[in-house]
Amino acid sequence: MTDDKMEEKMISDEQKTMVVSALKNASEKWKTAFNKGDAKGCASQYEADAVMVASPFGTFTGTEEIAAFWQKLIDDGFSDVDYINPEIEVIDGSCAVLSSGWQMNKAKGVITKELWVLQDDGTAKLRIDEFEATG
Repeated sequence: MTDDKMEEKMISDEQKTMVVSALKNASEKWKTAFNKGDAKGCASQYEADAVMVASPFGTFTGTEEIAAFWQKLIDDGFSDVDYINPEIEVIDGSCAVLSSGWQMNKAKGVITKELWVLQDDGTAKLRIDEFEATG
């Protein structure tokens, strides 16, 4: 058995369910905030020192830079984000990675890595967000 499989078996089904549930709740909050035009609401779903790599736009570190990025997109008329065939991989008892296609009214692309991490209050926040606009 590989180390990855052993690690996976060590996480209880209950813990996996908790991580996935927290991720889904936080992801929905992010999408709802974006679709309402609330950049600060989007940024509130990230850890304070999170890193977002938005290709081809650049790398943004911390919630202030991340909020400014989302505000510019919203100001430019982008809205109606939706995820296409999201996949979630539980990494350990406190974090999981979401990958997905995405589309919105004026763009589409792929999320290569959203690393969601459980916080002390049981919610999840983004630590790493890597995505690409492809059209």
